[in-house]
Amino acid sequence: MGQAKQGDTVRVYYTGTLENGTIFDSSEQEGLQFTIGQGQVIPGFEQAVIGMQPGDERTITIPADKAYGPYRPEMVAWVEREHFPAGLHLELGQLLQVRQGEGQTFVVKVTELTESRVKLDANHPLAGKDLTFAIRLVEIA
Repeated sequence: MGQAKQGDTVRVYYTGTLENGTIFDSSEQEGLQFTIGQGQVIPGFEQAVIGMQPGDERTITIPADKAYGPYRPEMVAWVEREHFPAGLHLELGQLLQVRQGEGQTFVVKVTELTESRVKLDANHPLAGKDLTFAIRLVEIA
């Protein structure tokens, strides 16, 4: 049996938890398939799979800087409501797709609302958090 290495396509089952034990993601139903070295998963997760053999299990904690990065306050902004389409109903926690001047799109979350302004956060929801993953390597394709 070989060990997972750069360039291998692997399938894993995993459960991701936060420091307080809250599960934020799990692949137990369908598994996750990715190719090591192609940046399809966060770097720390990819590194944890390298060297595993099918059937191996490992629990690792990935620090924020190797997961979704630090929480960046500069990615939070207040926007005047007049800049939103008329009739758009905004709610706390709502996710919106925003287009930059160059045509690139990204997702922001509505985190505060006033009568005249909307606070948008472009940080990934897991930014600034250390993540723990229980990983089981199922196969190396």
